[in-house]
Amino acid sequence: MKQLAVGLVILFLDQFSKLYISTNFVEGESIPLIKSVIYLTYVNNPGAAFGLFAYKRWLLILVGVGALVATWIFRHQIAKQSKLTRWGITLAISGAFGNLIDRLRLGKVIDFIDLRFWPIFNIADIAIVCGIALLFWEVLRDGRKA
Repeated sequence: MKQLAVGLVILFLDQFSKLYISTNFVEGESIPLIKSVIYLTYVNNPGAAFGLFAYKRWLLILVGVGALVATWIFRHQIAKQSKLTRWGITLAISGAFGNLIDRLRLGKVIDFIDLRFWPIFNIADIAIVCGIALLFWEVLRDGRKA
C-alpha cells in the first residue's frame, strides 16, 4: 500500500509541476532556480529520453500503455518480489504514467529541469531513472548472492 501512495504522490507532483510550468512559462523561457546549477526551462519533448524516437508518438504511447498493462497483469507476482524490486517498479511505472498522460493529452512531454550540461527533464523522468536504477541494483545484488 505504501508503494501505491508514493506512486500517486509522484504522479501528482509530476503533473502539477508540468501544469505550473506550462501555464506560467512561455516555451523556451528559462529562469535560474539555483544560479549556475539548476534552471527551470520550459520545453516540449516530442520523443523519449534524449529526444530518441522524436515524433514517434504512437510508439511511445504503445510502450507506456504496455508497461502499465504488464504491471497490472503481473501485479500478484510483483507483490511477491523483494522490497527493492517493488519500489523500483513503483518508481518506474509512476514516471512512465506521468509521461504517458502528457503524450496522450499533448502529443509530447513537458520537460523543465535544466542542469545545462544534460538534456532537460522532468519529475517523471527522475522517477523512471531511479526505478530502473533500483531494479539494476537488485539484479546485481542477486547475482552476487548466487
